[in-house]
Amino acid sequence: MKRKKDIAFISAFHAPFIEEDIDFLRNHFEVRVQIGHGVLALFKVVWAALRSDIIFCWFASVYASVAVVVGRWFGVKSFIVLGGVDVAQDKKLGYGIWTSPWKARLVGYALRNADRILAVDPALKEEAARLAGYGGGNISYLPTGYDCEFWKPAGVKVPLVLCVAAAADPIRADVKGLDILIETSKSLPETKFILVGVSTGVSSALGGGSNVIIHPHMDRGRLLPYYQHAKVYCQPSRREGLPNALCEAMLCGCVPVATDVGGNRTAVGDTGILVPPDDCAALTDAIRRACMMDESAGLKARARIVALFPREKRNRDLLRIIGETAA
Repeated sequence: MKRKKDIAFISAFHAPFIEEDIDFLRNHFEVRVQIGHGVLALFKVVWAALRSDIIFCWFASVYASVAVVVGRWFGVKSFIVLGGVDVAQDKKLGYGIWTSPWKARLVGYALRNADRILAVDPALKEEAARLAGYGGGNISYLPTGYDCEFWKPAGVKVPLVLCVAAAADPIRADVKGLDILIETSKSLPETKFILVGVSTGVSSALGGGSNVIIHPHMDRGRLLPYYQHAKVYCQPSRREGLPNALCEAMLCGCVPVATDVGGNRTAVGDTGILVPPDDCAALTDAIRRACMMDESAGLKARARIVALFPREKRNRDLLRIIGETAA
């Protein structure tokens, strides 16, 4: 019986989309998971890479850079998934690994020397090549995929606006445009807004009127009914990769309203409303219009994600790319 190849799976943190890739890869490979950060994590990354046939990193990071160095020295094929923050250099917001000169040098090396880079949105491919100063010939577009049977409509939609954003600190809140959403809510006092994923400290700073309810992070099971009940899903971000929450909401039949940045356009297409970032007037008008749309608009949004981003397609393409590169 042919031995399964070993994969060193490396990330600085846990996330549902990362866990989904781990679970899938375990069906085909022996997976050594190294998730964590700090100096000790760097040594664990080296040890995992040395014991494996393939290196797979979620996000271009210092840890990914160390793994790619090991791969180059010892002939181990390396893969990096680009998610968004790893190709960000927004000095105004203080956001992105490229705002640090020394980290930028390490990440640039990793991008230029990894065997394959997998970008979840075409815009990230272009940005990565520009920042790393090379042609980007090793970068492919591979979007994330979604469980269309778990994320699905149920029951009657109610006239509320939902936004899900992992905002544990003020920088993340700014990147997600939550200040703009709160300002917009003041122009729509009769419309209920629900924000999910916001830490207590950030929630206090954001404020919001009586029509705004803010919740901390929720797991998938608790989050699903919010998607299923909300008529409108709003993604007011200033930067995005391919936003998971937006795609999940569309699968649940929400009418999408999003800023025209990064992967928001890729997700929404012609099924919702795109507005410029930092434009409260445009966002207010878009939300008002979306609230008046009938059920067919939400079903059209769902159909787009089902067609373009099913989890099965990502799994199939991921396995093919790994097989082609690490044969």
